[in-house]
Order: sequence, then structure tokens, then C-alpha cells
Amino acid sequence: MLIGEVARHSGVSTRMLRHYDALGLVRPTGRTVGGYREYSAEDVRRIFHVEGLRSLGLSLKQIGRALEDPAFTPSALVSDLIRWTEDRLERERQLLDRLRAIDASAPMGWQDVLRIVELMQGLDSTSAARRQQAVLARPGGVSVPAEVLAGAVLAESDPNVAGALRWALARSGGDGVAALTAGVHSEDVDIRRRAVLAITEMAEAPGATAVLADALGDPDTTVRRYAALALGRRGVTGAVPTLVGMVVEGCNDVEAAEVLGTLSQDPGCADRILTALVDELAAPSADPATRIRLTQALVELPGTTVQEILRQLAHDDDRAVALVASAFVTVLDERSPEDRGDEDS
Repeated sequence: MLIGEVARHSGVSTRMLRHYDALGLVRPTGRTVGGYREYSAEDVRRIFHVEGLRSLGLSLKQIGRALEDPAFTPSALVSDLIRWTEDRLERERQLLDRLRAIDASAPMGWQDVLRIVELMQGLDSTSAARRQQAVLARPGGVSVPAEVLAGAVLAESDPNVAGALRWALARSGGDGVAALTAGVHSEDVDIRRRAVLAITEMAEAPGATAVLADALGDPDTTVRRYAALALGRRGVTGAVPTLVGMVVEGCNDVEAAEVLGTLSQDPGCADRILTALVDELAAPSADPATRIRLTQALVELPGTTVQEILRQLAHDDDRAVALVASAFVTVLDERSPEDRGDEDS
């Protein structure tokens, strides 16, 4: 079979076949009287072997070694090919993300494109200071897609840079909650924490409350606490159990108590909060420090019932609890009825 016919049957150009011959990769078995290359059936099979290995990403040098060296094992080489391919795909994915981000920003000219590219390069810097500067120095007239800022928020570990990114995302004008959705459901707990914390700073964003309500069921306590504080400030009573738990555990207990006080302005929720705090006070596992925090949380609630409970605690068997409760009773007695929010004033 002459070279032209081989090219037609194999799909390999005559130029490439000559190149294979020159490299010694596929040499035709014979020559015609006129000196033309003549390929045997075995030569054609070797051509298909070469093309098959090329399709896996092997270089011609690697292919030659694979076909000629009987001791050559493919396992190590295939593992390398997998790694190189994964790296290439990751680079391609990053490029695609950048192109989509630029397209979403609807640039009016190449200057806008260059500004977006400059921001993304700054966010990719290994220097936390440069990343923060890239966010804060962004020109006001440049529209940055929420996806770009959300991606940076989810990846950022430096607290100062993360704060700047959350600030920028909340003011980006885009759908930041939607952009953070993947992070909220990530298997990586750090990413979930970053996503939920960012959403807590988007008080008016559509869909934020629903996402935070789902986060109350997250297996991570930090995620639940972030969500509970934000929801409580928005009047969502479903946050009460987590907020009471924060007081008990002593984690952001002052903030949690303040939010419980705000929620208790709703008469329908006040009794629920009061009952939860009193139950925790009576729990056998409650140590003095926990009972003091619960006593402090009670002071945030309105009504004469709270005063009665504090008067009882002023005679508590634990002297530290009794002293704290007694001090609060004195403070409440000095307030006017309007300040106390007395039920029978």
C-alpha cells in the first residue's frame, strides 16, 4: 500500500507519515521499484497504534519508547498523563471563569476589560495586602460581577481581606446570595462558614433569609451561630434555640442575649424565650458561669415576670449567681415602668 492510499485509509496526512518515517517511528517495510514507500498491513497497524497513543497525549518520543521497549510499563506514564491533563483542565476552567466574568460585566470598551483583569490578577496574588488593595482600590465606575467577588470570598482565609470582600460583595449590586449558594452547600466547613457569614451582611438581599434558615440545620456550630444571629436580628423566631444555646455555651453570648431581647418584644415569642432560659437555669448540668450568663440574658427581656425570677435568683444557693441577680434587681427597680416594659404599668 502506497503512502497516499495509507493516508486515505488511516486519516494521517502524508506529511505526518513522512515525519514518522524520519523519526523511525513507523518505517515502511518496502519500497517500490520507483523508490516509493510501500506499507505492509503490519505497518498500517503500527500507524493506528501510534495514533491511539497520541490521542492519550503521549509525545512521539514517549510513543516510540512504549512501542519499542518490552520492559516499559504504562502505569507510571499514564498516571503522569492524568495529572498533566487535570492541571491543563484546571487552567482551562480558570480561563473560562475569567472570560465569563468579563462577559458578565458587560464591558463598554477594552479599558473596562483591563480593569476587570487587573482586579482578578490582584485577587489571585499571594500577598494578602495586595488582595485587599485590589478590592478597596477598585474604581467606582467599574462593574464587577458578583460571581467574581463571591468566588474570592469563598477562597479567602485572611480575615482582613475577607472583610473587604464581603463589603464589596454586599455593595456589588449583583445577586450575591445566588453566587454564594454553592459555598453554602460545600463539603468544606470553612467554605460554608465564609459563605454564610457573607450572606449575613446582605440584609436586604432576596433569598438571604431562606438560605440562612436552612443554615440553622448545618452540622457545624459556627455556621448555625452566624445564621441565628442574622435571622434573630430579622425577627425570625426559628433562631431562638440556637441563640439560647449560644448563651449557655458562652459563645457570642452577649450578642445572642441582645438578639433574644429584641425577639422578645413580640409577645408570642417572649414566653418561649423566657421558658427556654429558665429551663436552662434549672438544668443540673448548668455550672455557675453558665447560670450567670443566663441571668444576664434574662435582664434583656421585658415584663414583671423577669423581675420576679431575678428576685428569686437573688437568694440562689450559689453566691455568685445571687450577687449578679441582686445587682440586676436593684438596677431594674431604679428604672421607670416605661423603661422596664412592665406588663401591668
